[in-house]
Amino acid sequence: MKIECYKLNENDVRIPVPENYRDCVILIKSDYYRMNAREKNFFAIAIKTFFPFKSSVLFWRRMCSYRGILFPLFYLMYKLACAKSMVEIPLSAKIGYGLYIGHGKCMIVNGGTIIGNNVNLSQFLNIGTNHKTPAIIGDNVYIGPHVCLVEDVKIGNNSTIGAGAVVTRDVPPNATVAGVPAKVLNYNNPGRYIGNSYLY
Repeated sequence: MKIECYKLNENDVRIPVPENYRDCVILIKSDYYRMNAREKNFFAIAIKTFFPFKSSVLFWRRMCSYRGILFPLFYLMYKLACAKSMVEIPLSAKIGYGLYIGHGKCMIVNGGTIIGNNVNLSQFLNIGTNHKTPAIIGDNVYIGPHVCLVEDVKIGNNSTIGAGAVVTRDVPPNATVAGVPAKVLNYNNPGRYIGNSYLY
C-alpha cells in the first residue's frame, strides 16, 4: 500500500492509498476494529453490511478507493448508502486507518479534506471551505456532534473537539476545544475518547 504524507504542524499525517482490492480490505478491517475492538473476517464484515443495510457508507467508500474492474458496482452501492444515511464523503477526500463514524447520519465532508489515522467523526459534522483549502485532521482526534470546521484549519494530533463547536483557527495537539468560535479549554485529557487504536 502506498503512503502519502501531508504536513501538519511539526508532524506528518501519513495516509494510506490502496493499490489493489486487498489494500481496501485492510482499511475496512481497520475501521471494523476501531468500532468493535476485535478483528473479523472480511466476508463476515461484508455480510453484516448487507443484512441489514445500515450505515455502510464507509465500507463502500473504502471499496471505491481503488478504481479496479468492480469500481462501477461499488460506486453505485456507495451512492445508495450515502443517500440512505445523508452522508457525503467524496472519494477525493484522504482518509487514514481506523476511521470511526458515530451513528453514521447527516455528515458533509469537503472533497479535499485530509483525515488522519484513528479519528472519530460524529453525526451532523460539517467540514467546508470556499477557497479549496479544507481542513487537515491529525491522528487520534475526536470530533463531537454538530461541529463545523471552517476553511483550512489544522487539527493537531490527540485533540478533542466538543459538541457544537465552530472551529475557525488551528487546534494545537493534545488540546480540548469547544465553543463558538472554538477556544482551547485545557490540555488535560489528550485523546481520551479514542478507545481502540488500530495498529498500522
